Amino acid sequence: MDIKYATIIKLLAGLVAIFLSIWLAILIKHNTLPIEYIKGRYDTLIILFSAWFTMSVLFKKYYLGSKRDLRRILPSIIRTNLLIGGVTTLIMFGIRELDLSRFVLFTSLIIGTFLELVYFITYKQIVNSKKIDDSLQEFIDERERLIAKRIKTGQAPIKSSETALKTAIKHSSHISSYIIQESSEEVFNLINHYFDFSKDNFTILSTTTRFNVMKLAEDCFCCIANLKRVNDIRYINKFFEAVNVKILNEGFFIGCVETKNMRKKRIMKKFPPVINGIYYFFDFFLKRVAPKFNVTKKLYFFLTRGENRVISKAETLGRLYSCGFDVVDTKIINGLMYFVAQKVNKPFRDSNPTYGPLIKLRRIGKNGEFFYVYKFRTMHPFSEYLQAYVYKQHDLKAGGKFKNDFRITTLGKFMRKFWIDELPMLLNLFKGEMKIVGVRPLSKHYFDLYDDELKQARIKTKPGLVPPFYADMPKTLDEIQASELKYLKKHDKHPFLTDWTYFWKAFFNILFRKARSA
Repeated sequence: MDIKYATIIKLLAGLVAIFLSIWLAILIKHNTLPIEYIKGRYDTLIILFSAWFTMSVLFKKYYLGSKRDLRRILPSIIRTNLLIGGVTTLIMFGIRELDLSRFVLFTSLIIGTFLELVYFITYKQIVNSKKIDDSLQEFIDERERLIAKRIKTGQAPIKSSETALKTAIKHSSHISSYIIQESSEEVFNLINHYFDFSKDNFTILSTTTRFNVMKLAEDCFCCIANLKRVNDIRYINKFFEAVNVKILNEGFFIGCVETKNMRKKRIMKKFPPVINGIYYFFDFFLKRVAPKFNVTKKLYFFLTRGENRVISKAETLGRLYSCGFDVVDTKIINGLMYFVAQKVNKPFRDSNPTYGPLIKLRRIGKNGEFFYVYKFRTMHPFSEYLQAYVYKQHDLKAGGKFKNDFRITTLGKFMRKFWIDELPMLLNLFKGEMKIVGVRPLSKHYFDLYDDELKQARIKTKPGLVPPFYADMPKTLDEIQASELKYLKKHDKHPFLTDWTYFWKAFFNILFRKARSA
């Protein structure tokens, strides 16, 4: 964020926090309009305003350097606000003519502390939010190009014939028995479907550390299988990256994971009613919530050492795609999801991964230029790598969204239903990157699904917060394109009148026809 822009925002936020805290404190104390209480007390309030703002600037309360986290910000806010209260109290006793309720003074300090804390946390989330940058997008595009090339040339997964299966079992009975003892016969059948046991260009592992992978020779294996769960691997991406290095192009990697939903099902079945709910609540907090915040992340890894972690299907597959694999098959066996991934590219090494609630999504804006849309996270981490996979598996449903999109979290579905996830897009509006009414800001993958005529029309104007979708309520992708093209043609002739008309149409449909975000 630009330094000048950030400084202005912080100063304005400080002034708003001061004003709101005093206003609310007066409202709570006197149960009357604060404007009535303020009359005749302007000098006192000016002193409080001045002390608050001056102390905040002098003691660098508004300084939010990259190394300042919640543990450093909170003490700084409390110390500075206590000092403000002390200085203001001394001035009030020194100048006895000043009239200000002690309740109003200290309540405003408490409310102000809370408001400033909320602002600082939100600001840090915006600055540190996940950005899907150009290199990541190039990686995804290159991966999809290689996958398309493989499909076009008719290359298919290696499948053993029945004769080869018998030969493999005969010459590698110790391997088959090892796999069956470690996992099950069904797991062996899955591995045998992709591995050729009559050759020596494969390896079977049962490890949770990448050290055992790194000891293998590079680029000499067609197939690698790991029988240990992904849940017990501390550095999952590092492990997948190590496997990628050891496998030849278009080679296979097979592994397994207990997904979030599988874990919940196991816990609810293992314990009796009520107890299972209580157990799952604490398990959810420790294993799902704690790793997502810097304050509790260290405690989580101290208690669990990164083992038996809870991970979703979307995150597992997304991590595989980010590490250069294309998922060609998944299968549920004995309460675990086994995946078959094929190497199609080198790993994309994300230097700034995050589980944070705020993300920046790369979208196409006016003149075809890319910009980043602020949104609350509604999908599992690493879901940004799975857009093409979900489209390939499930296509689109009514309204232009993906069918059966398993990437969306339970909370995310609620947030999308009431547009809560789109509230941060107001920042894009204030920055001049979007307008109130306009076409949706689209990702490159979704944009490429559109007709050329609509693509050219779209980039002539800024995308908007309220799309024409809510005015026309189309169902299919073709209907969505027709709706947007109709809007853009009208907007080209009468910009203000078109936006005004579409805004009130959308408002009516949302309020009375229950139009909702999918």
